[in-house]
Amino acid sequence: MSASPTPPRPGVVAGRALALARDVLATEARAIDALAGRLGSSFVDAVDRLFHCRGRVVVSGLGKSGHVARKLAATLASTGTPAFFVHPAEAQHGDLGMITPDDVVVMLSNSGETDELVTLAPHVKRQGAAIVAITGNERSTLAAAADVHLDAAVDAEACPLGLAPTASTTAALALGDALALALLDARGFSAEDFARSHPGGSLGRRLLTRVSDVMRDGAALPIVRSGATLAEAIVEMGGKGMGMTAVVDGAGRVVGIVTDGDLRRAIARVRDVGAARVDDVMTRSPRTIAADRLAIDCVELMEAPPKVSQLLVVDAIGTLVGALHLHDLFRARVV
Repeated sequence: MSASPTPPRPGVVAGRALALARDVLATEARAIDALAGRLGSSFVDAVDRLFHCRGRVVVSGLGKSGHVARKLAATLASTGTPAFFVHPAEAQHGDLGMITPDDVVVMLSNSGETDELVTLAPHVKRQGAAIVAITGNERSTLAAAADVHLDAAVDAEACPLGLAPTASTTAALALGDALALALLDARGFSAEDFARSHPGGSLGRRLLTRVSDVMRDGAALPIVRSGATLAEAIVEMGGKGMGMTAVVDGAGRVVGIVTDGDLRRAIARVRDVGAARVDDVMTRSPRTIAADRLAIDCVELMEAPPKVSQLLVVDAIGTLVGALHLHDLFRARVV
């Protein structure tokens, strides 16, 4: 006998999938909107305790709340508040020693009855640390044990079964972000401070890299004196590979620049190229920048009409100290 055919697997119904997705997003948006309306003095108290924390902020949670807790710890740490995550079960088996009386412990539990956190709370209090609880039940055991309780309750989960933590974790995540960013503002945390916490990222490179870090100087710097011949300038340009040479006076101050474009224009209008001087063809008052400026600032200078590909770097009295090409910015991954 032949085997009976395998019944077809149910497929995705496009209309149903889109409708459910929109309902999930709407449910989670309503949860966050309701959360914003409930913020009050307890939120301010939590921010104040974290701001005046002399130790570190220790964040703990289990399951999905644990994932949110890890994210909160990472966000706090990257925005100026020293923080780390401790697993509540591991805390009861030695990691409690990481917590000091100067710390503030933020505990996340939607039910507020997570055994590992409820059991941990009195031990944390005995350590002398304060507790900020984020729960969905203001009458829970964890809320009662906390020094400050933040209400992250939601009317319903976005899960169509009403089971998977969805709206509740979104609300806790958003509330954690609100805490971190309120602290960022209270500390006067700047974009440069943020960049120092992210030196390996594109923002870090843009906000930390200075002109002095990418400019060419010393023997790599193409320079000729005012009065030099055009032939000398061509030799200097060819040997340094920047498509230009700076022109300086006897004191080393910039008086001009000769670029590839200047050379092309000179050949068209100078009768005796061999006798021509750089002063006859150079661009006077070239664009310059200080060595301590951000490298990203070079882009704005270069992009201003007419666009240029090179900048000379000078000190306060106009003495040449370096030069850079647009390619130097690309190599440094500033742009």
